[in-house]
Amino acid sequence: MTPFELAEPKTLKEAVGLLDADDPTVRPIAGGTALMLMMKAGVFRPSKLVSLRAIKELTSIEIVKGELTVGATTPLAVLEHSEAVRMHAPVITRALRTLSNIRVRNVATVGGALAHADPHMDLPPVLIALGARVVVQGRSGARTIPVADLFAGYFETVLAKDELIASLIVPAQDGRRAAYLKCTTRAVHDWPALGVAVSVAADGKAIKNASIVISAATETPMRMSAAEKAASGATDDAALRRAGDAAAAEAELISDGQGSAAYKKELVRVYVARALRAALGAA
Repeated sequence: MTPFELAEPKTLKEAVGLLDADDPTVRPIAGGTALMLMMKAGVFRPSKLVSLRAIKELTSIEIVKGELTVGATTPLAVLEHSEAVRMHAPVITRALRTLSNIRVRNVATVGGALAHADPHMDLPPVLIALGARVVVQGRSGARTIPVADLFAGYFETVLAKDELIASLIVPAQDGRRAAYLKCTTRAVHDWPALGVAVSVAADGKAIKNASIVISAATETPMRMSAAEKAASGATDDAALRRAGDAAAAEAELISDGQGSAAYKKELVRVYVARALRAALGAA
């Protein structure tokens, strides 16, 4: 690695002030699980890294006015074992158990996982299905962005170079049921070929409305609006399969090391129906 300067601010305001919108070699670092690999490979050569580890205001987990608020530098392992998270949105807890491995989860952070914008990550589709949003802090002030609108492309977000994710907010679910399923071609914690997150409001066994999001098979996490429409009113397996067919027809899929677009199309067809079924059966 080439030499670089390391800054360790104590407050969020100080950290934002150290970033430079005109200099792409100045970057924030939280857990660093992805950034350090890029540096070791020579893909990224920073002139300055702004460490966020000493900023205590970014590490809390709390319920505020019925909403779950998570500080951006909260490690994923802390999120995984949080009772507040499990009670508020148990699908997050379940998804984290197979997100990479415990070594990564001990270091990687919530904000970093979102800002990195890797389409294979497990959390973004789950958070989109739950209607989550992030609070972003920049020199000009704070703004709130739905997680669904955060990703601009492959490894790209809408964040400015001098903006930081400060917190994640997951709204009250009001009895909605959620599930996340993924298909990996190797170990369960490996990069998925497909991730499917769903959240449904149901009347008994009938789906009133559904939020369906797929990832890993696409350049960014995608809401499946046609599949959501097809799932509305579904009460049996045949209807759930029709929602899966609608998702397969709608999805814009990519080929990569986890599989071809044609293979992933069949995965979407099967896994959307399975995820809806799992959500209906969730407590």
